[in-house]
Amino acid sequence: MYSDLIHLCSKIHSPQTAMWIFTSMESRGRKPSSNILNALISAHLSSNNLVAALSIYETMQNLEDYKPTAHTYNLFISAFANLRNSKAMLAWYSTKIASGFLADLDTYEALILGCIKLKRFEDAERFYGEMLVAGIKPNELILHNLLVGFCEQKESVKLRAFLKDTLENKSMIDGYLAEKLVGFYCDLELVDEMEWVLVELTEAGHNQDLGIVSRIYNGLIRVYAKLDRLDDMEYSIGRMLKQGVSFRSDKDVENVICSYFHQGAYGRLDVFLEFMKGSCMLARSSYELLLDGYRRAGLGEKVDLVIKDLEILEKD
Repeated sequence: MYSDLIHLCSKIHSPQTAMWIFTSMESRGRKPSSNILNALISAHLSSNNLVAALSIYETMQNLEDYKPTAHTYNLFISAFANLRNSKAMLAWYSTKIASGFLADLDTYEALILGCIKLKRFEDAERFYGEMLVAGIKPNELILHNLLVGFCEQKESVKLRAFLKDTLENKSMIDGYLAEKLVGFYCDLELVDEMEWVLVELTEAGHNQDLGIVSRIYNGLIRVYAKLDRLDDMEYSIGRMLKQGVSFRSDKDVENVICSYFHQGAYGRLDVFLEFMKGSCMLARSSYELLLDGYRRAGLGEKVDLVIKDLEILEKD
């Protein structure tokens, strides 16, 4: 119970409360344990009180029954990783190994996070390789940090290899990772890479995760719309709909509408709008975009039709 309470203090960044609980525990004749002392270290590190945390660590070193554990070293590695202190982070890592402990998932998570924050991308990849050799399966946070690193380096080749290994090992890409990935590809207009990801998701058996597939498709359509590649855009829309996926936002719909206007493809726009009206309701901002586009094109009849649709929308 005391360990849990002190651990909660680290989450709310309150080392003072943690010390009060610890003192209360001792006054009741309860002896501490390594877990409790680790929780106390964590509470101080959460507020960047390094002096107090180091003092507890030194106390543990001098106590026969409460020696530092593997988790103790992980706490300091993680703390200095978050502080972007490379020298201290690696020193604590070396100390952990020298103390007879092996690097575990938490160790590698902290090291990779620190390296990405410090933009030491090669070191992050090296630690990731060591982790795989040791037979440790990466968690989502590690995958996220590596993906961010590849995106920041604009390393599309390494990113592809990383994603391929990730999917082949049945590791899932969550929504946040997918957003990062799509953002990177969209910024550089790498439509071929997004097409490849869709194929890989299918082959790896992840094509049923519609949330991820939806993000990829919408990113792909967004870029095709931006480049006014209408044939590719429409083909992607058709594939997306066949998989039971639709547009994620009104903005994505409006990107498609703008692309039709740029090319003066009013007949194709009519077909698209008829489908949208039959499957979902257009937003008011989409109608306003249509009004502006038709007026610029001098298509008075289209303007009248949109006004009627907008009036119906407002009544509903």
